[in-house]
Amino acid sequence: MAEILQNVKPTRMELLRLRRRVKLADKGHKLLKEKRDALISEFMVVIREYKESRRRAEEHLKGAFQDLLMAEVLMGPREIEQIGAISARDISLGVMVRNIMGVSVPVMETGELVRKVHERGYGLLSTNAKLDDAAKNFEEALSLIVKLAEVEESVRRIAQEVEKTKRRVNALEYIVIPRLKATIKHIEMRMEEIERESFLRLKKIKTSLEARKQQAERL
Repeated sequence: MAEILQNVKPTRMELLRLRRRVKLADKGHKLLKEKRDALISEFMVVIREYKESRRRAEEHLKGAFQDLLMAEVLMGPREIEQIGAISARDISLGVMVRNIMGVSVPVMETGELVRKVHERGYGLLSTNAKLDDAAKNFEEALSLIVKLAEVEESVRRIAQEVEKTKRRVNALEYIVIPRLKATIKHIEMRMEEIERESFLRLKKIKTSLEARKQQAERL
């Protein structure tokens, strides 16, 4: 049997107050279960998105490294290193938030990362198509990595909210509501005892008064 609440007086007022608390707790429990189920459903959607984002990012990186390796074979690693220094650039990252079932998740913006060939800063005559392919694949992979980071953080935050909501549902279901109901039952039983004791006391008083009355009538 669940523990009862401490320092609760066995009064009708207290009984009514606890019954109202049970109704509120039941309503809260139902709403939290609905939220938990909706969050789990959303979590599964985001997990699928994460897996697809990861697959695409890994695919582009794999292609980029293969193209880069071929470019190194054709041009030499020293030339590739020099071109890498020439084509380097700063990238700005903007982070906003959106709301999923009450959970704030990031939205990351970088602008267009894939450049045209002539925008990369190296000469076209001294390079080859494999270098262009590698650069394009790396730029596309970077966009996908940013998206992957966004989705991965969304997964983490939604998972935390699912866990927190599950703990609250379990606390209501297995601790709060059982304790309230056990306390209500305890008060009801105690009030019945008090009523019985009062009834017996009144009966004794009535019997005593009747005995005195009969004794007085005989005198």
